[in-house]
Amino acid sequence: MSRIAEESQLIEGPAGSLEMLVTRVEGAECVAVICHPHPLHGGAMQNKVVHTLMRAARDQGASTIRFNFRGVGKSAGEHADGIGEIEDCLAVIAWAHANLGANRLWLMGFSFGGYVAAAAACRLDTWPARLVLVAPSVEKLPFSDLMPLPGAAAVMMGEADEVVASGAVFSLLEGQPGVSVQRFADTGHFFHGRLVELKEAVERYLGQIANSGVGG
Repeated sequence: MSRIAEESQLIEGPAGSLEMLVTRVEGAECVAVICHPHPLHGGAMQNKVVHTLMRAARDQGASTIRFNFRGVGKSAGEHADGIGEIEDCLAVIAWAHANLGANRLWLMGFSFGGYVAAAAACRLDTWPARLVLVAPSVEKLPFSDLMPLPGAAAVMMGEADEVVASGAVFSLLEGQPGVSVQRFADTGHFFHGRLVELKEAVERYLGQIANSGVGG
């Protein structure tokens, strides 16, 4: 399978330009939009977990977009406590539907981006075909206000997370209708040494390959 190059792109967002990295898979039925961790703590679209999520979606045949929230990298504006970042995510999703020709959305997020992805999903007319939340921030952001989630989701959570309290994630999300939670033993917030396992788990959730002609 040949590698698919990511293209740098700027689009107009709610607070000005939004910086994206886009892979275009000809004939792909799915597009994956991936949200990065907290902008005020070094979060950006180059984050290793975000990159792992992109690779998982790409290798399952989806076109992909990872992007910088407002105020990060070349994206204009300032951090907006998650509220503005939800708007950024929705703008990227709208662009993806208009420009990539994919019928199904795979929405993913890590940490702060996990909350943003879930909140954005709740505002869409159609629930994403896949929603993947890695170590979603459930205490510092109003995740409980989203519950119960209107559709299915997969949660990937390290049991030794030093940033997001794993107990809070398990308490809020385990046992919820349509929500599958996978625990990773002895795994911290950034999945150091466990990124291959994370990618494999995400790929299993994404299911059958959406486009057998990946890479041409």
